[in-house]
Amino acid sequence: MPEVVFSVDQGKSMSEQAVPGHNRWHPDVPVATMVRPGSDFRVECREWTDAQIGNNDSANDVRDVDLSRAHMLSGPIGVEGAEPGDLLVVDILDLGPVQAPQEFGDAPGQGWGYTGIFARENGGGFLTEWYPESAKAIWDFRGQVATSRHLPGVRYTGITHPGLFGTAPSADLLARWNRREQALIDREPDRVPPLALPPLTDNSLGGTATGEVADRIAREGARTVPARENGGNHDIKNFTRGSRVFYPVHVNDAKLSGGDLHFSQGDGEITFCGAIEMGGFIDFGVDLIKGGMETYGVTTNPIFMPGNVEPRYSEFLTFIGISVDHENDTNEYLNATLAYKRACLNAVEYLKKFGYSGEQAYLLLGSAPIEGRVSGIVDIPNACCSLYLPTAIFDFDVRPSSAGPVSADRGMAAISS
Repeated sequence: MPEVVFSVDQGKSMSEQAVPGHNRWHPDVPVATMVRPGSDFRVECREWTDAQIGNNDSANDVRDVDLSRAHMLSGPIGVEGAEPGDLLVVDILDLGPVQAPQEFGDAPGQGWGYTGIFARENGGGFLTEWYPESAKAIWDFRGQVATSRHLPGVRYTGITHPGLFGTAPSADLLARWNRREQALIDREPDRVPPLALPPLTDNSLGGTATGEVADRIAREGARTVPARENGGNHDIKNFTRGSRVFYPVHVNDAKLSGGDLHFSQGDGEITFCGAIEMGGFIDFGVDLIKGGMETYGVTTNPIFMPGNVEPRYSEFLTFIGISVDHENDTNEYLNATLAYKRACLNAVEYLKKFGYSGEQAYLLLGSAPIEGRVSGIVDIPNACCSLYLPTAIFDFDVRPSSAGPVSADRGMAAISS
């Protein structure tokens, strides 16, 4: 096992750890530990909400989750010799739930995880106009397979991956983030959910920073919800074992941080908390390409090479969506977001014919290893997106036939009271 350079006690919140992590992006978050280029090491991670979600049959905890605490990131890990303009080469060697073999307990990742539909008033999701209330599914882990008492009839192999890792921004880059995201908020300041999340001092955690440094991180630090130029919350399901990522370096030592581990996820993580969320561990190898940002033209976002580890599903039921709002029969011009929403909604309506509720189908599409594709983006006026649903994850025949769909009692998702 590689050396553990950032450890987490899953019985304690991130702020109570011997070396706490952080939940804001800021160049002044102190390095938690240093590693050398060419080294391998292990980072332990807390579940992204700091374990606010419980293994129970109510979605009240999802409804009431305090997003000012998220995401809880492990690090920063400093890399000796890293300077602005370099590329940090990060290999994902291994990752999984808490401990190996799996450990069982009360924190997500200790033998279980969850998928949540966030309430419209608290983050929402991709289909929040159709599903504005919170719901939840608990998943049990057995090796690489996940099953849920809230979604009977399905089981699938997870494509385990981190939702969020990145390097620290420079002071200039951070100021640009805050400036442009505030301008976006100002377009529609009363929108629910908001168009972006500005810096927030409440529940800010700046690692080992104290005093004025901690105050500055709280005032200026960028929230961790979106992906940005430093990497961040990409939520790419193929970012798994065997992947290699080339991160831009914006500050000395690079300051690599992350977390938000997922047991499984579909393309888009559509419920906002659509993956099977967990805490756990991730093993890295790191190296540097000096001056790599200019050499390879990597200036605005990382690039990565996906690993070769993924579930071997060979048959898919594919749902199509186009950029037409069918509720009011209105066309939008090449709107791929709307097209993917329609593909998702078409899949939801189909699965309801087999006995699942809309909420269950929504949770399933967020967490199962579906493939989402932009299939056509030039044929005016309609963009076309497609959603590939593996048929083998069901223990019944989900394909269309002349006999018609067999509806059955599929239980129910955990909902809020």
